Amino acid sequence: MDHKLIVALWDGFAILDAMGDALPVIMRWIHITSMATLIGGVLYARLVMFPAMAALPEDARAALAERAAARFRPSVLAAIAGLIISGLFRLLTTPGHNRFYHMLLGVKLLLVLHVFAVALLIVQPQHPRRVRLMTGIMISGLVIIGISAWLNRIF
Repeated sequence: MDHKLIVALWDGFAILDAMGDALPVIMRWIHITSMATLIGGVLYARLVMFPAMAALPEDARAALAERAAARFRPSVLAAIAGLIISGLFRLLTTPGHNRFYHMLLGVKLLLVLHVFAVALLIVQPQHPRRVRLMTGIMISGLVIIGISAWLNRIF
């Protein structure tokens, strides 16, 4: 094995070891920020933007909805990626939970899959049921936040 490769690997492990305390904090921040971006963006669109757009003519409303969906698409993709990465990190680094915790986590993850799938649908061009789907994300997202708060309390 090349000496430079061994030194590089050793330096890499030293960096990871030095980040031992910072990495969980960074992952937690990514998780909370991604959740706030995804659920908060949908809450704003559903409760503020779409009702305000009702005063616009139909063609202007449709054009604005399409532009908003196109602008929100990169945020949705980044939030989903952030939630998956940080969620897997948290799951793999915090072992030792009881059955009740895993049961609630399973329900939460099913709701998360629902939110991810529907979030990907609402940012598609010319989706006819965008507002209705946002209502489903809103409800599921708030239930997920409640389950997460409970899971944090019991662990």
